[in-house]
Amino acid sequence: MSGKPRLTYLNGRGRMEPIRWLLAAAGVEFEEVYLETKEQYDKLIKDGFLLFQQVPLVEIDGMKMVQTRAIMSYIAGKYNLYGKDLKERALIDMYVEGISDLMQMILMFPFSPPDAKEKNLESIKERATNRYFPVFEKALKQHGQDFLVGNKFSWADVQLMEAILAVEEKVPD
Repeated sequence: MSGKPRLTYLNGRGRMEPIRWLLAAAGVEFEEVYLETKEQYDKLIKDGFLLFQQVPLVEIDGMKMVQTRAIMSYIAGKYNLYGKDLKERALIDMYVEGISDLMQMILMFPFSPPDAKEKNLESIKERATNRYFPVFEKALKQHGQDFLVGNKFSWADVQLMEAILAVEEKVPD
């Protein structure tokens, strides 16, 4: 199981997308396996690889990891994108959790009932521009550096870039 990390997920962005972004930011090549049938998914469960009966699944360093946050934490730590000490890791975690809250809204948007789409899109726009993005603008202005934590590229910066682009995709203006 050495070599490139192997990512198993559906053929879509979803909860695997931030993992892809983080690996790409770390310069790590990876393989992808797309689940195309219920039988493939059921086999992963039967074989004990999906502890909580859900994907994403990432095979890396001899492990079969599930749960997006655990996977990303491992990758960030392995590739030096998780701060230099506990204080920086705590700040990165704080920013990543905030970004995750916003991304959850975006992730669920396609599943909105047709009559709720406009309202949900407006909610994404309002929260992104008034609640979430101002936090990051303020943090960058206050410390006058190019990155959110420790003036070094981190997991938080990767997640923020993904969130900005995801919001722009839904709300181009």
